[in-house]
Amino acid sequence: MKKFLVALGTVLVVLAGWTVYTLARPFVLHTELDIDASPEQVWKVLTDRQSYPDWNPFITSSTGDLKVGGTIVNVLRDTKGSETRFDPALLAVVPNQELRWIGKVPPGAFFDGEHSFRLTPLAGGRTRLVQEEKFTGAAVPFTQSWLKSSIKPQFDAMNRALAARVMGVPKNG
Repeated sequence: MKKFLVALGTVLVVLAGWTVYTLARPFVLHTELDIDASPEQVWKVLTDRQSYPDWNPFITSSTGDLKVGGTIVNVLRDTKGSETRFDPALLAVVPNQELRWIGKVPPGAFFDGEHSFRLTPLAGGRTRLVQEEKFTGAAVPFTQSWLKSSIKPQFDAMNRALAARVMGVPKNG
């Protein structure tokens, strides 16, 4: 029994150390795109979530009030067409500047993602859109390849579709 308890204690210490390590070293997916429109124009399209099914290849549905501390319901589509629903908590809603939320796989510290859209005004009435997600948790190191191949391309696809929508270009145009 004593050997079992020592082994169990060792496993728990290793798991705790691994989790702390992965929390301290997030895996980040980062994309950005300069858009020929003002931050106000980009924000208007980004936050018109009822229209997402019409143009958004990545977040196919998003409902709930955009209020810090609240929860929204998002449906995401990966590059293979698989959809996943999750209910992130809103961390920041700063009109024309930032929309940020965090989603967690229960109980937390297993696979968490802090997703953000940041809008920065550029010269000539343009906007730099940064879409980024910081992933932390014990499972993240084992999913990095999948995140790069299935989720990052969807960030890029959404950025391009958002720019096209802001500019009034049809989805397939």
